Amino acid sequence: MRALLCIAAVAAGIAVGTARADGLPVLGIDVGGAGVAAPGSPRYVALPVRGATLVARIDRGSGRVLASTVLRERFTIPAVAYDGSPGGLAREGKTLVLISPRATFPRAETPLALVDTSRLRLVTRITLSGDFSFDAVSPDGRWVYLVHYTSPTDPLRYEVRVLDAETATLVTKPIVDPSEPDEQMGGRPLTRVMSPDGRWAYTLYERPGDAPFIHALDTIGRTARCIDLDWLHDSTQLAAVRLVLGDGGRTLRIVSRGKTRAAIDTRTFTAAPAVQEGTFAPSWRLAAVTAAAVLLAAAAALGVLAARHRSGDARSGDSRSA
Repeated sequence: MRALLCIAAVAAGIAVGTARADGLPVLGIDVGGAGVAAPGSPRYVALPVRGATLVARIDRGSGRVLASTVLRERFTIPAVAYDGSPGGLAREGKTLVLISPRATFPRAETPLALVDTSRLRLVTRITLSGDFSFDAVSPDGRWVYLVHYTSPTDPLRYEVRVLDAETATLVTKPIVDPSEPDEQMGGRPLTRVMSPDGRWAYTLYERPGDAPFIHALDTIGRTARCIDLDWLHDSTQLAAVRLVLGDGGRTLRIVSRGKTRAAIDTRTFTAAPAVQEGTFAPSWRLAAVTAAAVLLAAAAALGVLAARHRSGDARSGDSRSA
């Protein structure tokens, strides 16, 4: 509240316009007022002011406005999932990517703004031909990842593209999972979490009529992995869902209504379902349990065969004695 009052003072004399949605292919989500922050950095907000944008740096402890500037066009901080997860701020805290609010789907062009957060000034304004939304940014701000919508009627048909912020050009090839290069990516982003170093963006997607999946985007290596969650078909298992990183970023848990639904080893990209409420079984443990079960079954089978063999020998000896 204190931050909003300070911003109102900065924007004195400028009427605040109606907020619209950000770059996601759906109206009604705008995180510009809530803002975005990297660990240890101030919070950045973007508010509409008569067709322009007030960008402010806010001290997270006191709510004090540390600096502000006005961009002459309408931009907002991008949401990266339908739960309102914010994006746009590079982990090193020097680059903020803003996107033009979405009014329709599809749109013919997509304006972006790259802001230098140290001086809070516009560095580059980029207009891309076609319909894009923001996805992620590398820790140093060099690579900006965008979702490019390839169908004018279906927002679930898209590809992930990379924008070189230094040259303001798109890299030719889209980002794909090298283990499944021909798989068509499609789904609705429910929630997002970043790795502690800002390199990996983990997004949970749901797919109508199909199992959800985790999209693990390597923002430095410019590659990605898709991790299918075949046992999570029940939509109630994804209610109030969030992603939780643990073990220094080595484990990613899917938590819904206080229950762990699945866990992913972020080093091997293997997933395992929860074995009981609030717990999970790493993939190596499931493999060990499976192997143990197989060995026990084999041992039991060998025991049965040995018993039958001994019984047969006994009967054979009896007949020879007679």
